[in-house]
Amino acid sequence: MKNIKLFSVVALSLALLAGCSNDKPANQGANKQNAGAATENKVAYTEMAGEELDKIEEDNKAKEKYLVIDVRPTEQYNEGHVKHAINIPVDELKDRLSEIESYKDKDVVTVCNTGKKSSEAAQILVDNGFTKVANAQGVKDFSYTTMTKAATVLGPQFNEMAKSGNYTIIDVRDEKDYNEGHIEGAIHTTVDTYMDDIKSFPTDKPFLTYCYSGNRSWQVADELAKEGHEVYNAYDGTKEYDGYELVK
Repeated sequence: MKNIKLFSVVALSLALLAGCSNDKPANQGANKQNAGAATENKVAYTEMAGEELDKIEEDNKAKEKYLVIDVRPTEQYNEGHVKHAINIPVDELKDRLSEIESYKDKDVVTVCNTGKKSSEAAQILVDNGFTKVANAQGVKDFSYTTMTKAATVLGPQFNEMAKSGNYTIIDVRDEKDYNEGHIEGAIHTTVDTYMDDIKSFPTDKPFLTYCYSGNRSWQVADELAKEGHEVYNAYDGTKEYDGYELVK
């Protein structure tokens, strides 16, 4: 009788131990799976409505806080893009991250036709340490009021283009500042006179336009683009990029 009782106690103990042994790995596996799901569901970039981006680009002060990157192929970008957007095709983005390194902790917006390619670009950016990335509604899904054919380039690229001698350069700052120092060879105009001045601009080369912050010069660039000219506006003006070599 004692042997039967002893056997029963031992059997019960073994069963309890086996149950505990099986439960622990199962719970650990569930926790690991849940943690993985949480990571996968984490949104590393935000979505931006077209209306919001339109308002940003229409506001000369607000646009200064954002770098907008059109990630479509260059030929599509040239057909029309959001105002002030630079062009880095998504297939080139990983190799050109050094060009936008200084924007890692600033607001960056990606845009394309439908939001698909720009979402890929947004993920590339966050994977490479960009902390404030938004993916905007595509240009085929929202009627942006700020569409233009005037290209925008960052200061360093604009500077190299200006040095090449392959462009007609237009300075759209105040006359006194132009006289104190301008990019060599630049022709002067103002936001008040450019509509008349454009008639006398030489047209044998593409145009480069610049001012203090890219706003005044964009007006000239947009008008030149509407007339069918190839034109590039400096996103970084003389108050924002100190790499320009200004001469009197």
